[in-house]
Amino acid sequence: MRVRKHSVKVGFLLAAGIAVAVLSGCTPGPAYVRPSVAVPAHYKESVPPQGWVAAQPSDAADRGQWWKAFGDSTLDALEARVEVGNQNIQKSVANLKQARAMIGVARSSYFPQVTAGTDATIDHTSKNVLGHSLAGRTVQDYSMGVAASWEPDLFDRIGHAVDAASANAQASAADLASMRLSTQAELALDYVDLRQIDVEAGLLKQLVDNDVQAKNLVQTQFDGGIASESELEQAETQLQAAKAQLIDLGEARAQREHAIAVLMGVPPANVSLPPVNNVLPLPAIPAGLPSTLLQRRPDIAAAERRVAAANAEVGEATSAFFPDLMISATGGFEASHLAQLATLPSRFWAIGPALVGTLFDGGRRHAQLSTAEARRDAAAADYRQTVLSAFQEVEDKQASLHVLADESAAQQRAVDASSKAADLAMARYQDGATDYLEVVTTQSVNLAQTRALVELSRRRFAADVGLIKALGGVW
Repeated sequence: MRVRKHSVKVGFLLAAGIAVAVLSGCTPGPAYVRPSVAVPAHYKESVPPQGWVAAQPSDAADRGQWWKAFGDSTLDALEARVEVGNQNIQKSVANLKQARAMIGVARSSYFPQVTAGTDATIDHTSKNVLGHSLAGRTVQDYSMGVAASWEPDLFDRIGHAVDAASANAQASAADLASMRLSTQAELALDYVDLRQIDVEAGLLKQLVDNDVQAKNLVQTQFDGGIASESELEQAETQLQAAKAQLIDLGEARAQREHAIAVLMGVPPANVSLPPVNNVLPLPAIPAGLPSTLLQRRPDIAAAERRVAAANAEVGEATSAFFPDLMISATGGFEASHLAQLATLPSRFWAIGPALVGTLFDGGRRHAQLSTAEARRDAAAADYRQTVLSAFQEVEDKQASLHVLADESAAQQRAVDASSKAADLAMARYQDGATDYLEVVTTQSVNLAQTRALVELSRRRFAADVGLIKALGGVW
């Protein structure tokens, strides 16, 4: 380290001190105000229960074990494994760690930077240089020292950077909560589909058993000369068609089972869920007030925090229009002979402030400020759109639940009627009052109506899970 002879310019120091005193109270950049969003007083598709009150902000709170509302121990065990095994969740955890580390990076600028180093050079000067006292000589130079520099945050440039990093970290935390909620909901949907497939398979197995009995009856009548060969073939067709539909369900079930395994972060070969032929109960989910949606939806919280980060970046860009004060100090030892390096006469030191401002940059800072303002406006638009989409999701799922409940009631009546018609047709056939075509037709209608009812049940469960997700996972 080679430093010129130390000199102190009293006038410069005084001017710099006055500048610091005058400017240190100035904090450029806009104060953050959360973007305004029109919040309805109530949901269109439902009326909140009596005594239901607005929740306190809870987007950072645990989403809760909402899946326990379905009362299924297998689902509870599967959901517990998602948190530790799902790779998308692990990626979000890593992104959160990175965002929190960036806060430390930004805060480090508040503190002085201290460096240390040593240097050894041999310099030979040309003899043909006029007016050079060391012309033609070889000079050795050894030095070691410490340098420190510090930039006071006069115009809150560092503060804005810290605010932006903090807001981005909070957004990452909300992203993690969103990923958890989405993954849990996806697993619940796959599991509900799996259970509905098992219910449908149970219906088809019962149908196969009934068709076997019906075929045996037709076979007996055929052997006795009562039934025709055509009726026997119709019974066989009915039986094999039911078996084919039962086999076809195996593909859908395997795919749901594989999807559940991947969501838990394990190979599909490691997961096998035995069939369970009973219907899951539909939980009752109060929607609450629309204002609570803004407080607990993690994706809304993430969008709002990104607006705050973008606003802090506007402040950081604004700070670039003001001068920077740099206070630096160096000290150490320097000598031409290594043996003299650590002696007192070889010491050197320098200290002094520097106030530097940009006078002309071709419009670069204005362009950077305009860019930051545009990013903030875009983030605010994203936030408002996220809020609107959240309201839409809640309204859609509540409308689905209401419509599907009415449709299921009507469909149940259709199943009851078609089942009765099938029983009557079989009785008529046994009494010889009709041919087997009527039996086949009424049984086909009954099967179609029953499977439609099962599909409606699956859609109602999907709407339930969707409403839980739309509400932020807690109620």
